[in-house]
Amino acid sequence: MTDAPATPEKRYGTAGDYVQLLKPRIMMLVVFTAVAGLIAATGVTGQSMNPVMAAIAVLAVALGSGAAGAINMWYDSDIDQVMTRTSTRPIPSGAVPREEAIAMGMIMSGVSVLLMWLASNWLAAALLAFSIFYYGVIYTMWLKRSTPQNIVIGGGAGAFPPVIGWAAVTGNTPLDAWILFAITFFWTPPHFWALSLLAHSEYEKAGVPMLPVTHGAKATRLQMLIYTFVLAAVSMAPLVTGLGGWVYGVVTGVLNLAFLYFAVRVWRSHAGDNGASGADQKLARSMFLFSILYLFLVFAALIVEHAAGLHFPVGVL
Repeated sequence: MTDAPATPEKRYGTAGDYVQLLKPRIMMLVVFTAVAGLIAATGVTGQSMNPVMAAIAVLAVALGSGAAGAINMWYDSDIDQVMTRTSTRPIPSGAVPREEAIAMGMIMSGVSVLLMWLASNWLAAALLAFSIFYYGVIYTMWLKRSTPQNIVIGGGAGAFPPVIGWAAVTGNTPLDAWILFAITFFWTPPHFWALSLLAHSEYEKAGVPMLPVTHGAKATRLQMLIYTFVLAAVSMAPLVTGLGGWVYGVVTGVLNLAFLYFAVRVWRSHAGDNGASGADQKLARSMFLFSILYLFLVFAALIVEHAAGLHFPVGVL
């Protein structure tokens, strides 16, 4: 006689569960980079937004990010239930019904795009709508389960916020806006793969073709190193166009050296391998945590330069 599988005890959703559905940590980073794009556009072009309209535009970005997170959790609830680190999320834990999550995501999507349109212009609203679609459909429903390059191509979704912020101010997206896009885009693979080295067995159990699962930890560590070198080069592009000045250059240069230091050490380690030492795993975790600080400080340097009048360009394209 075999025991029947245990049925998880039903619990009721709290306000915290619904907030978690919006992926608030990702939302904070999204909002911060959007604000950086908005402030940088004001500093470079001399154009500005009414403060109230700017606040509404930022709120729209936050709502759009939360909407994409809710759609992601709705679709990925089967994967989340299998993986230990995600099994306590609102849907697999039974706190929030799937139909409520998708309804919340769709309503917030519409509200966020409408708010952006009313507060700024059609281009910023269209970019916000596309970024929600990119994360909720292109990445979540297609790329994540079909290719080990999921996080590379899908990283475009998280790279749009500074472009949206720039478009909200100016109504266009020049080279400088897309440089900010590129910085976030090339930052995403080493950031996320550092985490996937730690959780590769979880992804394998859930059938998600993350790079460590399909190509092994050694290949992943090499790709992390390559993307970190590319990121270091791309992140210095604002010095060439005049978007970034001396403050940005010094801060970003130091951060690039530190990021490359982590990438080289992880590449030379056995992080993600079967039987990897605790020190190697800790190194990958440290790189993951540092990568968050890296992106925050790079965009913070840009904000400080343009908001505090410390922008002294090194050179202009």
